Amino acid sequence: MDFTAVSLTALRVFRAVAEQGTFTAAAASLGYTQSAVSRQIAALERAAGAELLERRRDGVRLTAAGRIVMRRATAVLAEIEATARELSGLPGQSGTVRLGWFPSAGAVLLPRALAALRRTHPGLRVVGREGSTPALVRALRAGTLDLAVLASAPPFDPPDAKSPPLVLRTLTERALCLAVPAAHPLARGDYVDVADLRGQRWIGGPSTGGDRLLGVWPGLDERPEIAYTARDWLAKLHLVAAGCGLTTVPAALAAAAPPGVRVLPVRGGPQAQRRLLLARLPHPPSEPVGRVAAALRTAALELDAPAPPPAPS
Repeated sequence: MDFTAVSLTALRVFRAVAEQGTFTAAAASLGYTQSAVSRQIAALERAAGAELLERRRDGVRLTAAGRIVMRRATAVLAEIEATARELSGLPGQSGTVRLGWFPSAGAVLLPRALAALRRTHPGLRVVGREGSTPALVRALRAGTLDLAVLASAPPFDPPDAKSPPLVLRTLTERALCLAVPAAHPLARGDYVDVADLRGQRWIGGPSTGGDRLLGVWPGLDERPEIAYTARDWLAKLHLVAAGCGLTTVPAALAAAAPPGVRVLPVRGGPQAQRRLLLARLPHPPSEPVGRVAAALRTAALELDAPAPPPAPS
C-alpha cells in the first residue's frame, strides 16, 4: 500500500461519505458529482490496498480497514484545518469541540448553551452543524463529531446497534406539544383535547428515524390531511401563524414560536413523550468536550424549569 499520493480531497470525500452514509448524499454535501466521489473513493481504496467501504442497499458502512483510515484521516484533516485557522490570524483557542444537533435543538437549547460558554470560557471554540439524528450518529461513529444532541421517541431504542454502544445522557424528557394558530378555535383553551384533532389540516416534515409522519400528532385513528410539508422548523411555525394548519413541536420550542402561534399540551390520550439526548463515543472526553456537555445540561435544566409567576400588578 502507498499513501504518499493520497490527496486531501480524497480524505475529505471519504469523510463525507462516512458521515452522510451514501455516495449521493456526500456528493450533494460537497457540491461534487457522484462519479467524482466514486473516483476519489476508488483511488483511496487502491492506495490502501483494501476495501474501505461496505456497499449495501441502504448505503455504505466502514469496514475494519475503513475505520482505521477514517481515524487517521480525521486527525490529518483536523491538523490541516487548525493550521489554516492559525495562519488566518485567529487568536489562540483553549480547545475546539465539534458539536452536532438535530434541527429543533438549534432553535433554543444550542444558543442558550453557547451564550453561556462565551461568558464562562471565551477561548473555547465550538464548531459543528445541524443534521438528522441518523446522520449525527454516523458522524459520531466516523469520528468527525465529539458530541451530538439527538432526538428520541418511544420506545427509546438506542440510536444504532453498533459496538461499542454510544454513551447517552438524557437532557430532557417532555411531552410533545401542538402549535396552533392563535385565531384557531383550538387555541381558546389552555390545552387541546386529542379528540378534537380529527379532521384537522397538518403541516408535516420529511420523515426521519422512527417518526413516519413528522408534524402530525402520533396515533391518530385516521389518515391525516397534510396541507404542507416543510423541513425547517421556523417555516412550519410561520405556516401555523398564517393559519395554514397545525404541527407538533417539542415543548422547548415554545420559546421560539413567532407571534400568532400558541403552543399547547394535548390531553385525553397517551402522552407522546420525546427525549433530548447527548451522545458521544465511549472514550474519556477531553476537558473542552466536558465543558460543552455541562453547558448543554445546564441549558436543558433551565428550559425545563417552571416559568416564574407573574409579578403582582
